[in-house]
Amino acid sequence: MAKLLKSSADLVAAARARIEEVATPDLIARLGDPDVVVVDIRDIRERQRSGFIPGSVHAPRGMVEFWIDPDSPYFKEVFGQDKTFVFHCASGWRSALTVATLQDMGFKAAHLKDGFSTWEKQGGPVEKSDPAT
Repeated sequence: MAKLLKSSADLVAAARARIEEVATPDLIARLGDPDVVVVDIRDIRERQRSGFIPGSVHAPRGMVEFWIDPDSPYFKEVFGQDKTFVFHCASGWRSALTVATLQDMGFKAAHLKDGFSTWEKQGGPVEKSDPAT
């Protein structure tokens, strides 16, 4: 097996050093603010299994760069708004890498430092999917 130049942990640490991180209690306090858009980049199965932050937008990690780019055929209007975007995944690793990439593209965003993993424990509301859907 070839030796990696950087580990995934190295990439996450480098991303976190240059992006804005939001603490869970701070995002909980901003829920319902019409100027804040929470973006969940977890896999749809994670959302179905664990629930999701009410009002969050689901943007699969593999499509985020295309969805935020107004010149992409996959552009989503939600990302064209003048809002504060806070991305999250389960633990804050994928969202850190995603936000660093978006920052490189010129898109201003932050990420939920500890991800969804501590959200409910810290008093964050969780919406569960209807099992029939």
